[in-house]
Amino acid sequence: MSEPHADRTGATPAPGARGSEPQTPLATVGALHQEGEQQEQPRGTGMQGVVDHGAGEAVGEERLILGRLAETEAKRDEYLADLQRLAADFDNYRKRAAREQQAFAARAHERLVAKLLPVLDDLERALDAAEHHEEAKLAEGVALTRSSLVSTLASEGLVEIDAAGAFDPHVHEALMTQPAGELEPGQIVQVVQRGYLLGDVVLRPARVIVAAANEQEA
Repeated sequence: MSEPHADRTGATPAPGARGSEPQTPLATVGALHQEGEQQEQPRGTGMQGVVDHGAGEAVGEERLILGRLAETEAKRDEYLADLQRLAADFDNYRKRAAREQQAFAARAHERLVAKLLPVLDDLERALDAAEHHEEAKLAEGVALTRSSLVSTLASEGLVEIDAAGAFDPHVHEALMTQPAGELEPGQIVQVVQRGYLLGDVVLRPARVIVAAANEQEA
């Protein structure tokens, strides 16, 4: 028997027939290619979305940083302005304090000079008495001048240092030591020059001679 052949209409031979291996049409290949492109397209779209999201976050962070920077610069300018005002206020205070101190010193000098004028008048009277050989009036004038001067200085806070009793190195200056039988060692024997205090300040220590131990006792 002869093998079956395809009819003229182009029908596919029955299965099992020789030369009937299936072949993929070109249309089917094109469809598969298009389907693959459609499947790959979402991948590209997803990556682009990630990039856009990351770029948006970067822009947001940059704006946040710029905002904080602007706020910091504004605070810096404010603090700088406060510091400049404080420096100007302190400079004005320093100048005002210096002027007040100078004015106070000038008033103090004026007051002291005004108090010393009567002493100058007493000295002139004493000199006038000396020119006329009036020794009694001269001695009286000198004594009056000293009393007036001591009173004036005392009104300014001047106090004479006590030089009686034991030697005190804080207010006394020992010029020399000498034996003194009736005094214990360390006692002041004689005042050579008087010392004075102005408040708590030693203007001049009292210069004294201090009793030393007797040679027999040594």
